[in-house]
Amino acid sequence: MKTIRTIIVDDESLALDLLRAYLSRYPQVEIIAECQNGRQAIAKANELQPDLMFLDIQMPELTGFDVIKNIQADIMPLVVFVTAYDHYALEAFDVYAVDYLLKPLDQDLLERALSRCQSRLVVNGASNKSEIIEALHKISDGNTGVSSSNLHKASSVQSAELSAPQEWKKIIIKDRDAINLINQENIDWVDAAGDYMCIHTGGQTHIMRSTLKSLLDQLNPQLFQRVHRSTIVNLTRIQKIIPCAKGEYFLELDNNERIKVSRNFKNPIQKLIAKHAN
Repeated sequence: MKTIRTIIVDDESLALDLLRAYLSRYPQVEIIAECQNGRQAIAKANELQPDLMFLDIQMPELTGFDVIKNIQADIMPLVVFVTAYDHYALEAFDVYAVDYLLKPLDQDLLERALSRCQSRLVVNGASNKSEIIEALHKISDGNTGVSSSNLHKASSVQSAELSAPQEWKKIIIKDRDAINLINQENIDWVDAAGDYMCIHTGGQTHIMRSTLKSLLDQLNPQLFQRVHRSTIVNLTRIQKIIPCAKGEYFLELDNNERIKVSRNFKNPIQKLIAKHAN
């Protein structure tokens, strides 16, 4: 297994200690530097060229977004944002972050983030720096209408249902100045980042503001099941079910994404196994 050379960045010493302790459980993660401000993070990233950076957003002087803009273009690591504030979620995914973790950290969600990083490193060997920088410039120039100060207002997303006889209704997502109508069958899986839902469809991620329960109420229960307190999966996308310890499972989807099933939500998956075993 390839070692993931990692830098962790947070202005709070306790937060660094906790993140280090969590990551120490994963032998594939090698922490090569710890930084307590944005300037240190930029210097260490440019010097050490890590594979991955766990990056706090709200820090004195330079924010996590400022850090990304100042790292050399050809050595941009994968980025997982770690923050106590859920209102940065839309902006974080606008700059193509691998994941967005809320404090206090959840071990399962951290494991999911690492799995995503490993998948991207295998497929791409590097992050999408050009996309990240382009998105950041758009944010800075105001072209997206999103900024840290007005993010809640700009990203306030309404979900609704369209009249569609004899089929489950589409999910409507307001995305910047456009409105996306998402067919439910095109949704691969959904994960929550605070009050924001990340709806994954064919390699794209759409962000909507909603609770997981509210979104689940709109989805066809024959297609979608909640498999974790923060995750919904389209059952038709499951290619492999992998049992693991303590009655939990991993689901491997047809896009190679791995989703963890927690013990509290394992019943639908066990029913699916029983159905196909008969």
